[in-house]
Amino acid sequence: MAFTDELRQVADPIWSAQHEHPFVCGIGEGNLDPAKFRHYVRQDYLFLIAYARLLALGCARAPRLDEMTRFAQLAGAVLGRELELHRSYAADWGISTAELEGERLTMTTRAYTDFLLRVAALGDYGELAAALLPCMWGYHELAVRLVERGRAGSELYARWIDEYAGAEFGELSAWCRALTAAAAETGDRRRMTDAFLTSSRYELAFWDASWRLEPPLLEPGDP
Repeated sequence: MAFTDELRQVADPIWSAQHEHPFVCGIGEGNLDPAKFRHYVRQDYLFLIAYARLLALGCARAPRLDEMTRFAQLAGAVLGRELELHRSYAADWGISTAELEGERLTMTTRAYTDFLLRVAALGDYGELAAALLPCMWGYHELAVRLVERGRAGSELYARWIDEYAGAEFGELSAWCRALTAAAAETGDRRRMTDAFLTSSRYELAFWDASWRLEPPLLEPGDP
């Protein structure tokens, strides 16, 4: 069994909980409270900014030129095309760019992004790859399963589902799996597994935070 398949198997209870989470099911059924999805969109914008930093660290730490190149391309794509698409997508939901830029991190988003950046900076390269994988692979698998379920009433969220179920994101998922498998040949598989499981737990927590409309972290001077 491939190492990435082993990771997926050990994390199956967490991934299954994501697939059956009411937030995710609401996307598929088209009946998710729009306020909860807007919360998700705003926090995901902040996550993408941190994700670009993570990809930049991946570029710096990649041992091979082709991997450096891919990480650099992905970081540039997130900072350019992806964030612009996200702003356009947010506008469709009544969220202005000013609102996105003024959004503050929730505890869950802060904890997840801090974990990813800490692993990228202080962990080994295999841990970095494994920590990346649940987001890329997980989103594609989740969206594909929503398509396969063929649930009626999902038109409201069709754009989101189509984006992550599409061939382009599927290729990105496959690349990250291959990257992780290659890193596992010389990396510490136990630490890679721990990183994969932790990111998987944070992915589940991210859905749940928007379902609960988790408030932003308090800042000094807040009432």
